[in-house]
Amino acid sequence: MALHPTVAKVTDRIVARSRDTRAAYLDLIDRAREAGVNRPKLTCGNLAHGFAAAGDDKLALRDGKALNIGIVTAFNDMLSAHQPYGRYPEQIKVFAREVGATAQVAGGVPAMCDGVTQGQDSMELSLFSRDTIAMSTAVGLSHGMFEAALFLGICDKIVPGLIIGGLRFGHLPTILVPSGPMPTGLANKEKVRIRQLYAEGKVGRDELLESESASYHSAGTCTFYGTANSNQMMMEMMGLHMPGSSFVLPGTKLRQELTRAAVHRAAQISWDGDDYRPLGHCVDEKAIVNAVVGLLATGGSTNHVIHIPAMARAAGVQIDWDDMDELSRVVPLIASVYPNGAGDVNYFHAAGGMPYVIRELLDNGLAHADIRTVYGASLADGAQEPVMDGDTLTWNPAPVKSGDDSMLRPVTAPFQPEGGLRLLQGNLGRGTIKVSAVDASRWTIEAPARVFADQNDVLKAFKAGELERDVVVVVRFQGPAANGMPELHKLTPPLGVLQDRGFRVALVTDGRMSGASGKVPAAIHVSPEAKLGGPLAKLRDGDIVRVCAQTGELVALVDADEWAAREDVVASPEAMGVGRELFALMRHYSDPAERGGSAMLAAAGL
Repeated sequence: MALHPTVAKVTDRIVARSRDTRAAYLDLIDRAREAGVNRPKLTCGNLAHGFAAAGDDKLALRDGKALNIGIVTAFNDMLSAHQPYGRYPEQIKVFAREVGATAQVAGGVPAMCDGVTQGQDSMELSLFSRDTIAMSTAVGLSHGMFEAALFLGICDKIVPGLIIGGLRFGHLPTILVPSGPMPTGLANKEKVRIRQLYAEGKVGRDELLESESASYHSAGTCTFYGTANSNQMMMEMMGLHMPGSSFVLPGTKLRQELTRAAVHRAAQISWDGDDYRPLGHCVDEKAIVNAVVGLLATGGSTNHVIHIPAMARAAGVQIDWDDMDELSRVVPLIASVYPNGAGDVNYFHAAGGMPYVIRELLDNGLAHADIRTVYGASLADGAQEPVMDGDTLTWNPAPVKSGDDSMLRPVTAPFQPEGGLRLLQGNLGRGTIKVSAVDASRWTIEAPARVFADQNDVLKAFKAGELERDVVVVVRFQGPAANGMPELHKLTPPLGVLQDRGFRVALVTDGRMSGASGKVPAAIHVSPEAKLGGPLAKLRDGDIVRVCAQTGELVALVDADEWAAREDVVASPEAMGVGRELFALMRHYSDPAERGGSAMLAAAGL
C-alpha cells in the first residue's frame, strides 16, 4: 500500500527541518562505533573493577571475547508495573549464556509512580524525573563495558527517559523489555462511579479505598490506557520491542520466553555482528512519525505530545505539535480502550492488540513499513502474535479481523475518522486536547472562566458549590518553569460530576493531565506558560473563554485593547519540601512543553 500523502508530506517536512541536527547526531554515534569495542581499551585496573563481582561470567569478561549486554533497570517493588523486574537480571544472565554472551546490570534508574503521587506535592517532581532517568541511563552505560543494551522499564517517564539516555549511546543495539499488565480488576465504569460519589461526599474513604484496591490489585502495569501502556504501544510502533510483547501478562511462560527472545536477539544484532542495528539508526524520522501515528490511532496518552518531541531531539529529530495535528487529521481512531471505551488493555490485547493495529495501519498506508526494527526486515514483521507451541515460542500472523469491534475496528470503519489528539491555539497560547474520550457534543465549550493557581483551590470551590454552572476552570502556574508541570488528574472526578449535572464544563491549564483522563474537555500544556508571561497570566474571573476542538480555537473573548492593556498576574514564590527545591535548576532552565519540557536537552543545545 502506498504511503498516505499527508504522512509522507509531514515526514518529509520533519526530515528537512532535522537535516543538520540529525546529521550531527549520526556523526556522533558513528564515530563512537568506529572507535571500536571499548573493553579492550580499558586499563587492567578498569577492567578488573568491571568484572570483579561477575561470578560465573568473570572468565568470559576477562577474555573479552564474549558479547556483554548492559541491563538498565527501573526495578522497584512499590511500583506494581516494575515489581516483576526484580528477577529479570538473573534470568537475562542465564539467557545470555545460552548464546555465548554475558550480561551485567549497568545501572538502575528511578521509577516514580504517578498513581502514588497523583494530587500530592511530590507530583511536581514527576516530569523532571524523566531527565533524571535519562542521565542515570547515561551514567550506567558510560562505563564502556557493553556492546548491546536491554532496558527494563514501562511507566510514564521511565520509557522516554531510557530512550533519551540510550540515544546518547545510540551506537549500542538496544531492545526494550516489557513485563506486562496486571490482570483485569474492578470494571472501569464502576471505579469511575465510586470516584465521583466520593467527590460528592456520598461515600467515604473506606469505600473509595476498597474500589481502588480492587482496580489496582497485583503486579503488572495498571490496565487503563494511560501513559505507561501508551509507552508500550509506541515501542512496538517504533520496532523496539519483540513483536506483540507489550501486553502479555507477567509470570507466564509466554512472558518469560519473550524475555529470552529479546536477550538472544540483542546478541544477534550486537556491535560487531553481521546484523548490526544500533538504537540511533532505529530511532529516525520515520520511527518518530510511526510513534505519533500509533498514538493518534489508539487514543493514547496526552503526555506523549511532550515526550515524543523530547525523545526525537535526543536523536537529532525535530517534530512539533503542528506535525502531530496534521497527522491527526488523516489517522482514524481505530481503538477504544478505557478511558476512551469500556474495556482495558487486556481486552484490547485479546481483540488483536498491537499486531492488529500495526497491520491495519500498514495496510492502509498510514505508517512507515521501511523502518529499521530490532527484529526483522521491516515493521511488517511486527504484525505478529507471539504464542507458545508447547514449550516453543512462535509467532502467528496478526488477525485480519478484530476479535471485538467494541475494542478494535478497521481503518475503513473507525470509532472516529480522525485521531485522538488535536492542537488548540489562539490568544491564550498553544495547547493540546484529547478528544478520543470526549463526546462530540462537548468538543466546543464557551463559558465564563474561574481562574485558580492551585488545584486544591479548585476542589475547595467545588465542595463549596461555587462551580455549579457552565464554567471553564483555568488552573495556571502549572508549567515546567513554575512548578515542574504536575498532572492535575484529581480534578477529573469533580469536573465529571459537574458535567453529569448538565453543565458545560472545560479545563484550561499550562499543566498536564493524566494519560487516563477522559470525558471532560481539557486544553492542556498551554504554552507559553503563565510563569513566563504567557497569556493565561492575563485571564480574570468572568472572562468568556472558548475551547473548540473542531476549529482548534483556544481564545479569551475579551476586547483586544483591554487584553493588551492588562497586567500579568505574578506567580507565588516557589514551594519547598518533598525535594522540590533540589529540582530548582530544572525549573529554571526547562524549555516549553512543545519542545519537550526538558532543562537537560535545552542546556545541551539539542
